[in-house]
Amino acid sequence: MAAGLTIRAFASGHVQKNEQLTTSGPYAYVRNPLYTGSVILGFGFAIAARTVWVYVAMVVLFLGIYLPVVVSEENFLRDRFPEFSDYSRHVPRFLPRLHPFRGTSSGTFSSELYWKHREYNALLGSIGVVLVLIIKLWYLR
Repeated sequence: MAAGLTIRAFASGHVQKNEQLTTSGPYAYVRNPLYTGSVILGFGFAIAARTVWVYVAMVVLFLGIYLPVVVSEENFLRDRFPEFSDYSRHVPRFLPRLHPFRGTSSGTFSSELYWKHREYNALLGSIGVVLVLIIKLWYLR
């Protein structure tokens, strides 16, 4: 879960939504690091929950929600930023590259962007879910 939160936080501190095509930080390795981080986070919760139906729910949510959203967002980016086509040919959608994309912008992590995008909500939600899992463990032992 911590790995997913870290990826999401790092990505949130790089992305400048609708202003420019972000290719720095985690975006140099994967086109959708926020979603990749969410998937890792979700499967971390599934592992912690130790319940098969949570795994199934994660797969269904990913396929039913994330894939259509990603396709829609990428169509928007392709229309808005001409350089997106080249970027998308070199950077995978969900599974990161081993080396950064050479066309990477020189952006750096910005804590202001992290707060602007309210990424702390992912951390707060994760803490809430972990507390529920602890309570479950405590009462069902």
